[in-house]
Amino acid sequence: MKKLLLIVLLIPNTVLANQITPAFTTGSSNSTTNTTQTVTRTHQIQVYGSHVSTWEGTNVTPSASITASDTTYTVSDATVPWSLNITTRAAGLVEQHDISENITTTSTITSLSVFSQ
Repeated sequence: MKKLLLIVLLIPNTVLANQITPAFTTGSSNSTTNTTQTVTRTHQIQVYGSHVSTWEGTNVTPSASITASDTTYTVSDATVPWSLNITTRAAGLVEQHDISENITTTSTITSLSVFSQ
């Protein structure tokens, strides 16, 4: 009995498949993909400068050295126009700019596949 079982197991079995015919002859496939991307970026700009002291004037007379903090100025000729500009700036941060922007990109991809048998 064991020999018979061994012989049956060693005989190859044949597998048969039925042919399948598709039910369609032509067709098409449509595909659309929409993508949206948003980028947020910020530019931070800082401008530094050195110490600045300037004196500019017409028709004025200083009481002492123009660099002294207690110097006073008087008009030399009251019948003539006069001007006096004194500018003092400490060293350090002079300007700061913070710029933020959002960039949004939208793309659409449409594909069409046509097939036939």
